[in-house]
Amino acid sequence: MAANNNPTVTGRRLGTELRRLRKESGLTGTQVASRLLISQAKVSHMETGRRAVSPRDLRDLCTLYGITDEHVVDSLRELALRSSRQGWWHTYGDIPHSVYIDLETHADSVHTYDSMVIPALLQTPAYAAAVIEETIPLVTVGQAAARLKVRLRRQHRIYDPTPRLRVEAVLDESALRRVVGSREIMREQLEHLHALSTEPHILVQVLPHTAGAHPGMTGPFSLLRFPGGREPVVYLQKFTSDLCLERASDVQQYGAVHAHLRARALAPDHSRHLIADAVKVYTS
Repeated sequence: MAANNNPTVTGRRLGTELRRLRKESGLTGTQVASRLLISQAKVSHMETGRRAVSPRDLRDLCTLYGITDEHVVDSLRELALRSSRQGWWHTYGDIPHSVYIDLETHADSVHTYDSMVIPALLQTPAYAAAVIEETIPLVTVGQAAARLKVRLRRQHRIYDPTPRLRVEAVLDESALRRVVGSREIMREQLEHLHALSTEPHILVQVLPHTAGAHPGMTGPFSLLRFPGGREPVVYLQKFTSDLCLERASDVQQYGAVHAHLRARALAPDHSRHLIADAVKVYTS
């Protein structure tokens, strides 16, 4: 699923419900398109959350599927209304990777692996600013400032207890050793990471260089889980785009990879010791 289609979590929930109702009615997507005189692509996009569902579309679909229960219809209308609303991040302009921000906003836990940088949710303002400025060519001062504000706003989820986001982060030792910004910025960042790793809802494990080859060498990823039994999603961020994997087999595979990386990484207490040792390097 490409990022430029910008499906929201609520839109995906609505699409899942519409797909379930269609299947219960015994109709295929082709049959729905034929009877409503619309394209099959439109049906598919509504069911994957990549296209907004208008009140007329919803009325026609409910009629076609024989949905007469007003509670079900009202629930679908509410989902359609909520999916049409823009998230808080849109007030900052054209922010890339908005799909991920929407997923993260609705998730109750994030399981990540990062190979080169400290995870965004655990970054200090100075470190985050340096990452943005030094990794994005041609970024303007205004764009960098907006992206930094969004990144810091995202971090509210790990401090706000209603509901607090659980983070399970595995990061390569390279993220501790690579100087981003300056030695002072790195010292401050690693002290911050050390402090956060003591929080009960934040788990930080470091994969040392001595661990050798491992599945995470193919690149960073995030596995997001949601409340209410909603299906988890795997997110892969690329330089100019991103990818969301929702197929059960893909999610299961990445879940196994994250579990494997956790098993290969240092235990949380030993990881804190390694982080503390890295702080001393930047202090000396």
